[in-house]
Amino acid sequence: MSNTLFRTKRVEQSILDTEEPEHALKKSLSALDLTVFGVGVIIGTGIFVLTGKVAKENAGPGVSLAFVAAGVACALAALCYAEFASTVPVAGSAYTFAYASLGELPAWIIGWDLVLEFALGTAVVAVGWSGYVRSLMDNAGWHMPESLSGREGATGFGFDILASALVLVLTAILVIGVKLSARITTLVVAIKVTVVLVVIIAGAFFIEGKNYSPFIPKAQAVEAGSGIKSPLIQLMFGWAPTNFGVMGIFTAASVVFFAFIGFDVVATAAEETKNPQRDMPRGILGSLIICTTLYVLVSIVVTGMQHYSELSIDAPLADAFKATGHPWYAGFISFGAAVGLTTVCMILLLGQTRVFFAMSRDGLLPRFFSRVHPKFRTPHRPTILLGVIIAILAGFTSLSELAELVNIGTLFAFIVVAVGVVVLRHTRPDLPRSFRTPWVPWVPILSVLATLWLMLNLPAETWLRFAIWMVVGIVVYFLYGRRHSLMERRPKTGTDGTRTPPGGTAG
Repeated sequence: MSNTLFRTKRVEQSILDTEEPEHALKKSLSALDLTVFGVGVIIGTGIFVLTGKVAKENAGPGVSLAFVAAGVACALAALCYAEFASTVPVAGSAYTFAYASLGELPAWIIGWDLVLEFALGTAVVAVGWSGYVRSLMDNAGWHMPESLSGREGATGFGFDILASALVLVLTAILVIGVKLSARITTLVVAIKVTVVLVVIIAGAFFIEGKNYSPFIPKAQAVEAGSGIKSPLIQLMFGWAPTNFGVMGIFTAASVVFFAFIGFDVVATAAEETKNPQRDMPRGILGSLIICTTLYVLVSIVVTGMQHYSELSIDAPLADAFKATGHPWYAGFISFGAAVGLTTVCMILLLGQTRVFFAMSRDGLLPRFFSRVHPKFRTPHRPTILLGVIIAILAGFTSLSELAELVNIGTLFAFIVVAVGVVVLRHTRPDLPRSFRTPWVPWVPILSVLATLWLMLNLPAETWLRFAIWMVVGIVVYFLYGRRHSLMERRPKTGTDGTRTPPGGTAG
């Protein structure tokens, strides 16, 4: 039975599956498209919100160092993703990588995890976008009924029609074609990056050196109900994280890490890339480098404009300009944030549908969903199904407590990919690798350790919810996935040319 659970899918077979006419996605993306996708999904509410929260509660002006620390942790994972995405240019990201290296059950687990991660992420971002748009509408004198704003009105009914409508519109765009999605994303990302550059350039003229003192405030224990809750760290190591001080910066890094979530979504588009061996590493690493640089510069400027203790938590960038007597910039930033969140939502939805598509093509989910549209060559069936489900979720709930599942899901995927790189180097040293993660196994090991540290900073409740979702996934796998897997029926060819019977291992 263990041979069945950990049977791997050969990289060659994964690539052959992408060439079947009924299951082949259209290759239309370039390195620039991938970089734009990465920047589009990474720059979201994190940079517009987390900077003030972390500076005020955890790191002071040293929040810029926290962004650097989180960026380094992400870079370690990005190096592993870059090798896999260029070696296995198939839709599915960490799911596909795990199937090629660790086996079917681990692949199912990470695929199940990614479906939840991207679904909740899309819904939460859609709700956040709706809040920005309603705020702009209120400023213009247009007020939506309470019952259509996600809040219960006089009738006791509450549905966020804006969030739901956004998801449905983006679903239609993704069905029409990923190249159209890339063009829209390019336009929106240009607006979003312009807003960030305005913050950096204009804000630099309002910096006062006294606001940087002290750059790293004196350490103090985390009070109950403040900062981030890390009972797992306290349980394992006997101490709780601190606000401020050097350790406060590392505590802050686990918070601002969430502003980086999304670069891994670039890997889900590997199968739709013209030259994935060359362009996937460029897209993944390029988008991460650009966003890390922008994050650090923004945090330096904002904490220089206003003392960290006075920064607002809800809208620190906009409010910092208000505090310096320039409210026009505040409105411009809010507009940019609202526009920018559309790309975050669209790319998360794109990532989820590609993982779902890859799992259905392997038979672990119904094969009905692995048929591509005859004209657009997109996975229209899972896109429509998931789009409608997420639109309903976004309409009826803010998902505030479940949002942290997005974070733990991403971190779990990082660990799987890092381990998978080491395993595949050992089991398939013959594979052509246009990009190689440097210093294997040390970089993957450091990636795992850095990721585990960030995961330990998450609340215990998040771990419990994550465990429950994983248990449900394992039950679904044994009731459906394992029996319908194509690996159950397909004879496999080993690296030496021999064939093994169904249920055996290969690769």
